[in-house]
Amino acid sequence: MASGLSLLVGCKTDHGAYGPRDTMVNDLENTSNFVLFDKAAQHSVTCDGLQQTRLPDNRLRVAANVRNRENRRIQVQVDCVFKDAQGFTVDETPFQNLFLDENAQQGVQFVSANDKAVRYTIRVRQAR
Repeated sequence: MASGLSLLVGCKTDHGAYGPRDTMVNDLENTSNFVLFDKAAQHSVTCDGLQQTRLPDNRLRVAANVRNRENRRIQVQVDCVFKDAQGFTVDETPFQNLFLDENAQQGVQFVSANDKAVRYTIRVRQAR
């Protein structure tokens, strides 16, 4: 009987709720207006300028100048996530293909579907 009690005393069980870990790791998408999703995009692409304006119906229009940093033609995919004042997604555009010639710059534009958008993040990834 004593050996059975010592086994129970030696066991530790975790109970209760736990807070999230590493909430600031990989948080760039919540704090930046332009992010690159992978190493290939990070190596090949940069953003030379961002612009945001309100349309007459109060929807948010954003534009970015996306530049190819390489001496070869590349294909990337670009989308935009529109967010409310607290950072929650209110609209998201589908990824679109963007072809960039050698060292070229090209503008991309996105318009929110409604007037709830206050913030945004333009996201770029290697073409799939």
